[in-house]
Amino acid sequence: MPTDPHQDSTAPIEDGNADRSARLDSEISVHDTKSLLESDTSVILIDCREPREHSICQIEGSILIPMDELVDRVAELEPHRQERIVVHCHHGGRSLRVVNWLRNHGFDTAQNMTGGIDVWSQEVDSEVPRY
Repeated sequence: MPTDPHQDSTAPIEDGNADRSARLDSEISVHDTKSLLESDTSVILIDCREPREHSICQIEGSILIPMDELVDRVAELEPHRQERIVVHCHHGGRSLRVVNWLRNHGFDTAQNMTGGIDVWSQEVDSEVPRY
């Protein structure tokens, strides 16, 4: 069973084979995320904040999987293992931990949306409330 992302979030991402060296960067900007979402590229946007935060504001099309539920819900992401997965939280700290955990568990396309929904609100969509 996968370990808790709280516990192994700072573990280095292992490079088990040569193919992994060509994988995507672990960070993606809010602007590049917006472009991805507007393109024909298949991308899964995960919101790893808590439900109360999600109720304040959310990015359209995001899927709420709170960080504390990730281990129990990782099977929901299995069909998307080869797709782009972008994870966001409020400012980017939790989502970076989630991305590191996902990458350590074979989700090599997982990326952290740098700055989180706060920067999204400031630079991409001012209709998304800040908190």
